[in-house]
Amino acid sequence: MPRLTTISKALYKRQGDFPHPPSGSARGKRTGNRGRFASTGIRRGPVGIGGLGIATVFLVDDEKFIVDLYRDILEANGHIVVAVANDGEEAVQKYKDLKEKPVVIIMDQRMPVKDGVSATQEILSMDPKATIFFGSADLHIEKEALAAGAKGFLLKPFRIEELLTAIKEAESGKCKA
Repeated sequence: MPRLTTISKALYKRQGDFPHPPSGSARGKRTGNRGRFASTGIRRGPVGIGGLGIATVFLVDDEKFIVDLYRDILEANGHIVVAVANDGEEAVQKYKDLKEKPVVIIMDQRMPVKDGVSATQEILSMDPKATIFFGSADLHIEKEALAAGAKGFLLKPFRIEELLTAIKEAESGKCKA
C-alpha cells in the first residue's frame, strides 16, 4: 500500500473514493507555529524496540472513521491507544477513571454533549500535566484551544507526519513552542 500523506487522502483511500492517493497537494506549506507544541510537563512513554518511543494515546472524536483511522496510523507506528471517547463528557469521565494516564490526548472540538475546549479545561483542572493536542477542522477555535491549555493544534486535514511528529515530541519531552 502506498504511503498516504494526509488524513484526507487516507480517508479517501479508506472509503474507496480514490483508487490511489491524489497526486500533488491542495494546500501550500504551512507557516508560523501551528502544529508545534509548548514544552510544559510532558509525560514520557515507555521505550520500545531500538529505543523508539511508544506513546500511550487517548482519542476523543465523535467520528468513528476518524477514530479508526487514527488508531490504524498510531498502532502501525508503534503507539498504543489506551482509550477512546465519543464526546467531551465521556472523555472527562474516562480520563478520571484511567489508572495510568496517557502520554497524549488527541481532542476534536465539535462533538455532542460537551465540546473539546470544555473537556480540555476540565481534564486540565484535574491534571495540569495532561498533554492535549487538538485535531480540528475549525481553524477559528485554535486560539481558544491553546488558551484552554492544549499543547498544540493541527488543522484537519493535516499530514500524518505532523501527527506522528507531535506525538514523538510529546513522548520525548521535546515539544517546541
